[in-house]
Amino acid sequence: MNLLHRPRRLRTTPLMRELVAETDIAARHLITPHFVVEGRGHVDEISSMPGVTHVSVDKLVEEVAADVELGLRSHLLFGIPEHKDDHGTAAVAKDGLVPQALKALRDRFGRDVVLVTDVCLCAYTSHGHCGFLEDGVVVNDASADQLARMALAHAKAGADIVSPSDMMDGRVGAIRDLLDDEGFVNTSILAYSAKFASAYYGPFRDACDSAPRGDRKTYQMDSRNGREALLEALLDMEEGADMVMVKPALAYLDIVRRVREQALCPVVCYNVSGEYSMVKAAVKAGFADERAVVMENLLGMRRAGADLIITYHGRDALRGGWIR
Repeated sequence: MNLLHRPRRLRTTPLMRELVAETDIAARHLITPHFVVEGRGHVDEISSMPGVTHVSVDKLVEEVAADVELGLRSHLLFGIPEHKDDHGTAAVAKDGLVPQALKALRDRFGRDVVLVTDVCLCAYTSHGHCGFLEDGVVVNDASADQLARMALAHAKAGADIVSPSDMMDGRVGAIRDLLDDEGFVNTSILAYSAKFASAYYGPFRDACDSAPRGDRKTYQMDSRNGREALLEALLDMEEGADMVMVKPALAYLDIVRRVREQALCPVVCYNVSGEYSMVKAAVKAGFADERAVVMENLLGMRRAGADLIITYHGRDALRGGWIR
């Protein structure tokens, strides 16, 4: 056949494919989550998330040091306190788990790492909801005030970025106002803007001991809605979000693309625990090539429009030389 256009010409060799690749992924695109617990000397693998651990602050410093050696410089901290109550009071303690972790990491690494903190009450409340619960309903405005105080505690302890994941209305504005009033004008906000009520969060809830009474469908988003995700992202940007996030990633790549097309700020997606654990289970059963599946997933997220990806796969990807 005499064909003017043969797309296969540009796929003939690995170097040719590398030359014309439209999308790439590198260590700088990845943010690594950590689950911080109380005590000392704890490095305990989470049974539902192979290779991911609960770590005490002393061991967290060692864990991050090993990550930095691999090339992972951006880290997201989740605190898992032993004490929980109705209002999550441990979340706003200036000497709480996350402030302790921030100070230890800042002392060890200075500005050589980017420290992001999760701002949500679910791991701190006895009922497992992301805000205050009154008569079985999560109330918005009082919860947003508590979340702003939590973000301030993290900023004072050295967070570069605070990341509200609760999905309360107006919480980004409340956080921005309080941070600015207290002089933390350079602390950034990464908003979980389009966080869907998802079945993919199961392993994470094991990790954080945060399974709620009932469900979170009155504040997290309905998986059937796309326009609403854009509305949430646009409102967060208007309130002062410096970056916006879509969570989960794989089942919502259309949302990542739609937010990317509307947002001028960085767009982040969260490659969540269920997505991670399913890959690990398939690999363990001999049903999948881990490198091939992980790379295909991460590149799919980048191709959809994610500037940054929060993922548990970063260490394996760098140790294996899958990315640099």
